[in-house]
Amino acid sequence: QVHLVESGGGLVEAGASLRLSCKGVARTFGTSVGWFRQAPGKEREFVAGVSWNGYYTFYADVVKGRFTISRDNSQNTAFLGMNALSPEDTAVYYCATGQGGDMRDSRTYDSWGQGTQVTVSS
Repeated sequence: QVHLVESGGGLVEAGASLRLSCKGVARTFGTSVGWFRQAPGKEREFVAGVSWNGYYTFYADVVKGRFTISRDNSQNTAFLGMNALSPEDTAVYYCATGQGGDMRDSRTYDSWGQGTQVTVSS
């Protein structure tokens, strides 16, 4: 497994932007890297995923056009750029990595970070 450390969360106003980072420590990322989020009282949900070479990306419909996932394998780091944030985006955001499979499925991933809180005020 890879030890993952997320950063970049915070409290922002609606319409603002944030960029989350996910650093892999000690071992390199797996083939797939994904971001998930969990809001209070809700189940964890898929946000975005990216393939090893960055060529394939997937997004949840609710973030498509606003969020951008990317990765820098030379730095063993992944990113989630978030624009036009709304209060509905408030959640703990988790980074995960795995060796393949459906990037939208949490079972694809075998390493998870501790999460970073994103709070969007109205």
